[in-house]
Amino acid sequence: MSSLANDEAIMATNDDAASCKRFAIQLGYWKDPFLEHFVKAAERKAPEINRGYFARVAGIKLLIDQFIEKTGMNCQIVNLGAGFDTLFWRLKLEKVNIKSFVDVDFPAVTSRKIHYIKNRKFLLDLLVQEDDEVQYSSSEMHCGNYHLVGGDLRELSELAGRLLPLLDSTLPTLFLAECLLVYLDTQHSRALLRWITSQFASPLFINYEQINIDDKFGHVMVDNLKKRSCTLFGTSSCKSIDTQKNRYMFLAEGWEEAKVWDMVKVYNSLPRIEVERVERLEFLDETELLHQLLQHYCIVVAYKGDSPELQLNTIGFT
Repeated sequence: MSSLANDEAIMATNDDAASCKRFAIQLGYWKDPFLEHFVKAAERKAPEINRGYFARVAGIKLLIDQFIEKTGMNCQIVNLGAGFDTLFWRLKLEKVNIKSFVDVDFPAVTSRKIHYIKNRKFLLDLLVQEDDEVQYSSSEMHCGNYHLVGGDLRELSELAGRLLPLLDSTLPTLFLAECLLVYLDTQHSRALLRWITSQFASPLFINYEQINIDDKFGHVMVDNLKKRSCTLFGTSSCKSIDTQKNRYMFLAEGWEEAKVWDMVKVYNSLPRIEVERVERLEFLDETELLHQLLQHYCIVVAYKGDSPELQLNTIGFT
């Protein structure tokens, strides 16, 4: 299979994830008035899929909120492989105004995102504040503290040259990756994680990804992606909690600690009142299917440059 065909298959997963999120939002799993401007009304998804996405979105948002609170908004966020993610706008709606927010993805994805933003007044009105000017190119967009950058993480030196001028390396910086590193081979994921620790004084990395991929359920997941011409080059780090930790502790020099929770733990750590509300939305015929699904995804939090003032080590689930 050609590299181009694999890249196109990877980019198609953005549309799939956005569609799944849109359907869950329509049912009331969480609020997001922005995603509908990037993706059409979605087809029905199974209840366990909807709850799985709820756990993913709620779990990651909980960690992001902890980071923003600890930094007092004096921080930055870099969303790697952002696709049509609406985090910047959701934070704006909450009156969260951080120093810099950067969405990164393939140029073919960012160009589509730019098209939607330019043609949706609702999105532009939140983006453009007072005297902000919007700068466009075919695959990049810059306005105020928001930056949308097209690039290939496998061509890190070229991409880094465009990212670093947008960021302050001395500020606490959150790097977010959702089902991203698994598409990179070890050489490229290692280079990315080492670049972060070498360039930023206090980075925090949040990674949502597959785990326990070597069992029967995991093999079915991988085979389904292969049938869609989507190759997972990073599965060696997705075998267990230990292999996920080792990616940060040994492959990326400079990370001080990595903590991993499977999504069963994350789901059970979410506010009980919110979980009970969500569980009333749809009847789940077989809870075992949800449990299996949650067992095969995890969230990793890794950090470097912690201090008594920041307390990055306390970010996580209890």
